[in-house]
Amino acid sequence: MTCKCATFKKAVDTVRLLAADGVQKANSGHPGMPMGAADAAFTLWNDILRFNPDDPTWLGRDRFVLSAGHGSMLIYTLLHLFGYGLTMDDLKSFRQLNSKCPGHPEYGHTKGVEVTTGPLASGLASAVGMAIGMKQFKAQIGGCDCLFNQKVYVISGDGCFMEGTSHEACSLAGHLKLDNLVVFYDDNDISIEGSTDITHTEDVGARFAAYGWEVLRIDGQDVRQLKSAFEYAKAYKGKPVLVIGKTIIGKGSPNLAGKASCHGAPLGAEELAATKVALGFDPNASFVVPDEVRALCNETIAAKKAAAAEWDAKFAEFKSKLADDKKALLDALLNRTVPCDILDQLLKAVPEKATATRNSGGTIMQKAAELVPALVGGSADLNPSTKTYLKAGGDFDSTNWAGRNIHYGVRELAMGLISNGLALCGNAIPFSSTFMVFSDYMKPAIRLAALQKLHEIYVFTHDSIFVGEDGPTHQPIEQLAMFRSIPGLITIRPAESHEVAHAWATALKADCPVILCLTRQTLPNLPEDVVAKMDVAKGAYVVSSDANFELILIASGSELQVAMGAADTLRQAGKKVRVVSMPSWELFEKQSAEYKESVLPAACAKRISVEAGSTFGWQRYVGDKGLSIGIDHFGASAPCELLAKMYGFSAESVAEKALAYLK
Repeated sequence: MTCKCATFKKAVDTVRLLAADGVQKANSGHPGMPMGAADAAFTLWNDILRFNPDDPTWLGRDRFVLSAGHGSMLIYTLLHLFGYGLTMDDLKSFRQLNSKCPGHPEYGHTKGVEVTTGPLASGLASAVGMAIGMKQFKAQIGGCDCLFNQKVYVISGDGCFMEGTSHEACSLAGHLKLDNLVVFYDDNDISIEGSTDITHTEDVGARFAAYGWEVLRIDGQDVRQLKSAFEYAKAYKGKPVLVIGKTIIGKGSPNLAGKASCHGAPLGAEELAATKVALGFDPNASFVVPDEVRALCNETIAAKKAAAAEWDAKFAEFKSKLADDKKALLDALLNRTVPCDILDQLLKAVPEKATATRNSGGTIMQKAAELVPALVGGSADLNPSTKTYLKAGGDFDSTNWAGRNIHYGVRELAMGLISNGLALCGNAIPFSSTFMVFSDYMKPAIRLAALQKLHEIYVFTHDSIFVGEDGPTHQPIEQLAMFRSIPGLITIRPAESHEVAHAWATALKADCPVILCLTRQTLPNLPEDVVAKMDVAKGAYVVSSDANFELILIASGSELQVAMGAADTLRQAGKKVRVVSMPSWELFEKQSAEYKESVLPAACAKRISVEAGSTFGWQRYVGDKGLSIGIDHFGASAPCELLAKMYGFSAESVAEKALAYLK
């Protein structure tokens, strides 16, 4: 895969100009980064990276993550040159409606894109998750180094290293000694506002060395140094590797190279033409791949495919020699298998006594982990509180890559993005856990998980003001509304232990991210007749109903018991009531119109929602004439029983408000 220097240089310059042409035609985008990082990216793809363009999800591949996602024309150009099916017309439609080349790379939209990037450092943090997933998979199936020595290669820029999530994720990567992670730092000293000196003067290399990384410093536009550094990083053991490549943004442009003006705007027709002349290309021709460059790339593609075929043969031999249990485990991991009877199995694990749903959740997920080998994850230093430690799973670290418990430390945002990377790796259903109020730290990660339709599970405990004495800083008010506002996300707030089992079964069978909201305080189990008709997977179901009911009480989570108690009081007062448990708005909205009408018939306009959180959004179900009982202000530090009385979350208070409402 080596070539004459002139042809290789021509190929690198082709990457520069295709990127600049795409941005110019779109009249929008970021040409400077692709032009500056072209040397590193092409060297990596041509000489180092293992891939098979015929099978973008090939198990034996390395992963490539463009964390500096604003430079998306860089990856689109590489995918075009190396046979992933992006045509020249696709490159010409950069940033246009229905284009395969959107403004930032999107997983599932463009073949060969491993992760949706754009928010800076999110790709880098997710790459840490990919590295963890690859280590876990190899260790769990007993893979050998000759087959399972893949790496995750990342290109990041100055912005990535300013963002806090890079600190969190890279600190953890160094602690875990993830030597299958290689990051190229496109160190061009430029951000949107100008020189990075105005905000960013730290020694990034020293910081990463302190994290426990191997750090190399090179000329990021010297191909010989690049190839040597990447080969060193590929073979290196014991630490993740950071290659700091000093680059010039917009390299090749006679008048804009090294300037912030080429970061986020087209070069302009005249400057682009001058750049083509400077690089030895026809100034009047656009979107050109010289014949010798095409030949070089085709030669590389053929070699990559041949290497992939050799790997596949070795993997088939490896698999044939596996013991039956290991072969079953391999298939369960790759398929992320969930038993068909998962709900029945999890219901057997439901505690008989009243308990907090965080406790029953912890018990039930032990059974889930036994049944679903792909279930892995951890908490942000809160396992004793969130009850999410897999007792038979072992701890993931450099002495036990097979461990299923990941200790994230107090790093919520990194945890969320690393979980995204685990889901993208293809052999895990990851979970992550913290107190629900701290989901605020994770919002960007949750949003990206929903955008990518990733199958992962969030276990958020301490789900209301009934956290109690920790006070308003720890009492979630608006978080449920936030979750419900994110497209493609399912939120489930179970009312007791049986609903928790249903929620876990639903989450494990989902095809998108799912949030489980669990209590700190003890809740009684529902009566057997209610458990028998329970259907959390439909989002809402009827708990009890009088004939010719005049009022519907709708509740989620711990407030279901409050609504049931209020209904009893109302019945004693001669009122006819229906009680509905609604653990999930999103699941309910997926049901047929007939089912929704059977639970919340339009004929009954008198409705009250009861939920210990913001009332925002409940109008959807109670209507303009309905009443929402919630809390639209911050809480207070006090025992939960006092808070319930003070804020009106008691059966007596709800019944009193309902009677006043019915007058």
